[in-house]
Amino acid sequence: MKWHLAAILSATLVAPAAVLAQAPQRPAAPPAQPVPAAAPAGGPAVHVAVIDVGYIFKNHARFKAAMDKMKEQVMAAENTLKAERDRINGMMEQIKGFNPGTPEFKKLEADIAKAQGDFNVTAQLQKKEFMDQEAKVYMQVYAEVEKAVEQFAREHRIAIVHRHEGDPVDASDRNQILRGITKPIVYIDPGIDITPDIAKILNTPAVATQPAAGQPRTR
Repeated sequence: MKWHLAAILSATLVAPAAVLAQAPQRPAAPPAQPVPAAAPAGGPAVHVAVIDVGYIFKNHARFKAAMDKMKEQVMAAENTLKAERDRINGMMEQIKGFNPGTPEFKKLEADIAKAQGDFNVTAQLQKKEFMDQEAKVYMQVYAEVEKAVEQFAREHRIAIVHRHEGDPVDASDRNQILRGITKPIVYIDPGIDITPDIAKILNTPAVATQPAAGQPRTR
């Protein structure tokens, strides 16, 4: 019986994290035109801006630290399961030395079945635990992004912030080409890209003291 531990546990971090890691990181270019300076309250917001959320996650220091810590935990759990898998494999080799139907064979057979069942349950529970933990990290960081964007938009009278992808399209990758030609925004003036501003805000030490995700925000 084959035990794909890496597939069971390490895949936990692949789904959303891999999407962020596929495209090369781009340098945060300075805006060609400055974002409107903070204006006093009064009058409707009139400006439009865009943000590359994928870039924010890839360059969010505490998010990267949290994901690195999770990877270490996954590897530790994987090593523990590997040791148990090796023990079960040893039992399966041992049973070959007994004749089927003998008391020794039946007892070892029952022990193997129980060990395999326990192994599967433990692996599935750990997988769920890591998936839940990862989801909480993403949720907390995205809540920080929303709060930073809201604050920045209010200060600069920005009425709406669109999501966009700033990484160049790989012309040799069919999927990236299709993704590129179906993007909802065809052209963006670099001056309305607030990605570097939000990344700078989120990586300041003060943000680390903000309430965790799920806590109410004052407006």
